[in-house]
This record gives sequence, structure tokens and C-alpha cells, in this order.
Amino acid sequence: MSVDRRIWEHPVLTWDRGEPVKFTFDGKGVVAYKNETIAAALYAAGIMSFTQSSILHRPRGPFCMIGKCSQCLMRVNGIPHVRTCITPVEEGMVVETENPHESEFPTPVSSLEVERKTLSYDVIIVGAGPAGLSAAISAAKAGAKVAVLDQSPYPGGQLVKQTHKFFGTKESHAGTRGVDIADVLLSEVRDHENVDLYPMAQAVGYYAPEGMLTAVRTDGVNRYTLLMMKGRRYIVATGAMERTLAFPGNDLPGVMGAGAAQTLMNVFGIRPADEVLIIGAGNVGVIIAYQAAQAGIKVKAVIDILPKTGAYLVHAAKIRRMRMPILLRHTIKAVYGDGKVESAEIYEVDENFRPVPGSEKEIRVDGIWLAVGLTPSVEMLEKFGARMKFVPELGGYVPYRTQYLETSAPGVYVAGDASGIEEASTAIMEGRIAGTSAASSLGLGGDELEEERRQAMEWLDLFRESPDYKRIKQGIQKVLMGERV
Repeated sequence: MSVDRRIWEHPVLTWDRGEPVKFTFDGKGVVAYKNETIAAALYAAGIMSFTQSSILHRPRGPFCMIGKCSQCLMRVNGIPHVRTCITPVEEGMVVETENPHESEFPTPVSSLEVERKTLSYDVIIVGAGPAGLSAAISAAKAGAKVAVLDQSPYPGGQLVKQTHKFFGTKESHAGTRGVDIADVLLSEVRDHENVDLYPMAQAVGYYAPEGMLTAVRTDGVNRYTLLMMKGRRYIVATGAMERTLAFPGNDLPGVMGAGAAQTLMNVFGIRPADEVLIIGAGNVGVIIAYQAAQAGIKVKAVIDILPKTGAYLVHAAKIRRMRMPILLRHTIKAVYGDGKVESAEIYEVDENFRPVPGSEKEIRVDGIWLAVGLTPSVEMLEKFGARMKFVPELGGYVPYRTQYLETSAPGVYVAGDASGIEEASTAIMEGRIAGTSAASSLGLGGDELEEERRQAMEWLDLFRESPDYKRIKQGIQKVLMGERV
């Protein structure tokens, strides 16, 4: 395949792609690089359709690129339903699209190796984003034996795709790019010999009678380890998933979440599109517009149904200086294309969000990126039996928790976007609170640990004094529990 959508020059980023490898996709050869996932390599080769809908057989392309949706599932070496967005390529692997109506798989599964391990830890953390890594550092400093599980081959969560510099204070890594913050946190985790980091390990269940968490770690093509893990305390830092919008054509390949576009551009150095329409003019929407320009992609417009942008002025000003149009009180009507995105139709709305007659406009684009918010990933918390509540201010269902972030399930803590949608800076501080709280409940740490927790809680309180956090504070009050005796 002669198409190559990789980015070879970038003003901020460089990529260690590793050595070239070859694999086959539906019988055709694909040249990839060792440090790419299957989905990234296919997109780089110009392949946008990964699967098809189960009823009408419409083509589907990747939407989230972090293993939380079903739009990249393929058969790999005969194994069905592999999440190709988080599965690294290997030399000689056989990748095939799946037909959801097939009752039998045409390619037999080759030799499958499964190892089983039983492990015990003081603290087990699910999720290696800013919250999970920060929790691991704090618990480890107190002397706890810690395990960190993450389904991605690249720990760091959303930080690994953020090229902008963060606001805040020294404690929250102000003035540092997100990708660099991820490196700092990972380095600190690896400095602690009492922390075991398990990338590509998917937590799949918790069995209360035995107090056992189970996870499946992918060790390579057709090689897996079943991890049976007992923890004295658990911290759930599973982050969030992208929201979508309902409109005709929203399932065409080329329509994806903003985070997926960031993953392709910033983690793998691959252009998801040549010309793009971004829906949502909040911080994520305008930041990704700037990052698209860095990647050599033309942003036709950033649209938002609201009358004003929700982004920080500094972020919105950047793209305005680059003459990228921000169209407020606009929304999308439909997306058109033959098997992939080719154009989009947008229209203006009035103060009651009704369409303005005659305002329709068709824009030629090959990418639609949705920056319309996130929903907390709370499935693991539900497996632990934590009591949940739907809180719109926090993005969806979230767990009840104490001020120390212990949920209604004793010994189970929450941190980061799984507790409510905020920012990476607040996730870092919540991670510290959860990590210190878990260790403290085990009798570890002492006065220094209590001081670290106090400082993190104080930082969060000050940060949330911003008028922008009024709704979030109201949401937290809805699920805040009293302390246990």
C-alpha cells in the first residue's frame, strides 16, 4: 500500500516509531512500525473502515482509539474481537475484518498461550493516567506494595497526547506540556521498587466472596496472562470515554472523538484527515484545532451550538490568530460520503436552538472530530459494588465518596475523571489524596503522609474556587458522604 499518512515534521513532537514490521490486512501487505498499534498502522496506510454495523452492514471506523468502544474490533491471528487500537503490531500477524453475521470464523485460532498468576498487593490501582500514577507514587512513598494496571500499551492516560502547557501551580506541573508531565510521573513510578506497572492489562472483574480482582494481560500475539490479584485496598482511576452526537452520517469512517484524533496525531504522528470540521468550541475543541494545524491539517471551522465559547481565552485566541473560524450558534445537520466522510452540512440556530431557515452550508471535509464532552468510566466501580448517582454537573454516573475519596464500597477509592469530569491537574491531586488515604488506612506513612494529603486537599479547594468550578462543586456535594467511624 503506497499511502502514508505519517507526519515526519512537527514543531513540538518527535516519534520513536521503532523498526519497520510487516503484517497482512485482509490478505494485503501493510508496512508498519514496531511502536504503532494495528489501528494506527492501518490509518497511516489510508485504511479508514475497520468493521461494519451489525444490521445494515455500514462501514465503521475508529472512534475513541483508547479501547473503550467497539469500532476497531478485528480478528487477529484467528482471535476474534481484538481491540486493534491498543494492540501493538507484530511481524507477520494476520489481521482481518469481521462480519458480525458470521457464525463461524474462517481463520482458525493458532496456538494460544495462557499463563496464570496469583498476586497480592497492599494497593491495586486500575488506570495509569494522571490520577492512577499520582496515587501510585503517594502510596509507594508510604511503603505500600502497589500494582498499577492499564489496558493501554502506553501508560500516561490523556497526558500522552497533550502538547499544550498546563496552567496552575508548581505542584500541578504548571508550564509543562502534558506529554512531559506523563514522562515525569512514569519516571517517579519506576523509581519505586515497590510499584509493579502492568501495561496492556485489562481489569475484567472483581469477585467479592474471594476479594479477587481479575485482569487479562496481553503479552504478545496469542500470548496472555490471567492475573488473579488480591488487594488490601483498591483505587479506581479509569478515566472517561468520549461522547458522541446523533446526526445522519455520524457513523461514517472519519467521524471520531477529539481524543482519537489526538491519539493519532500526537501519540503516533499520523494525520487523521487533511481537512476537518471540529464540533465543540470548549477547551478540547480549540486545543485540538491548534494541534491539527501543528500536524499540517486544515481546520475548516470550529462550531458550537452555544452563543459563546467555553474555552479559556488564551486557547481560543491562539486559533483566532491563525484565522481559524469559530462559528458560534452553529451545529451539524448531517455528514455525507460514500464509505467515508466527504462533506458536512451545518446550520445556524437562534436563541432557542431552533434552526435558522436558509442558514445551511455544506463544507468539504474528510474528517469530523467531536469535542462534545466526556462520560466517566465507572464500570469497574460498579463491579466493586460502589453506590452510584447520576450527576449532570460531573458528567454522568459517579460514585458516592468521602472527602478522602473512599467510595461506599469499603476499601475502594476513586480518583480522576472516574469521580467526575475535571482536568488533568485536579486528577493528579485526587490521585495523591486517594493514594495517601489508601496507605494511611493501612497504618502506613505517618505524619508526612497526612501532610501530603492535607496539601493536596487544600490545593483542590483553592483551584475549585474559580467561578468556572461552581457547577462541579455543586455536583460533588451531591455525592459527598460523611466519614466512616
